[in-house]
Amino acid sequence: MPPVIRHAEPADLAAVKAIYDQPSVYANTLQLPFQPQAKWQSLFEPQSGFYNLVAELEGQVVGQLGLQVMQNPRRRHVAEFGMGVSEPFQGQGIGSALLRAALDLADNWLALRRVELLVYSSNESAIALYERFGFEVEAELA
Repeated sequence: MPPVIRHAEPADLAAVKAIYDQPSVYANTLQLPFQPQAKWQSLFEPQSGFYNLVAELEGQVVGQLGLQVMQNPRRRHVAEFGMGVSEPFQGQGIGSALLRAALDLADNWLALRRVELLVYSSNESAIALYERFGFEVEAELA
């Protein structure tokens, strides 16, 4: 059964924090480990241009994607995103479903012209996912 993708609600806070507390998840993101609850709570407060999506399977939140539209007037046509999928659910299409929903939002509702992200070059499975969706490597940082 495919996941339900929806806007994150305050009741999802603990589940989202639990996803990013998993070593295999935070190791592949720019997030620091052991973030306080307050850091994650800020994702659930209204923010201009921020769209917080979750993937739910059988009532359980198993993934999260945050899409941030740039606020700089010269970059308002651009958004960046970050995402994480709970370790037991990786490789099951959760990331694809989240990314598909975010790109639909960006293309068809927000009229964005560019979506970008940062990813570690060692995160080969994520890079393969992004390439399947048409993303291209523009630069590599050492």
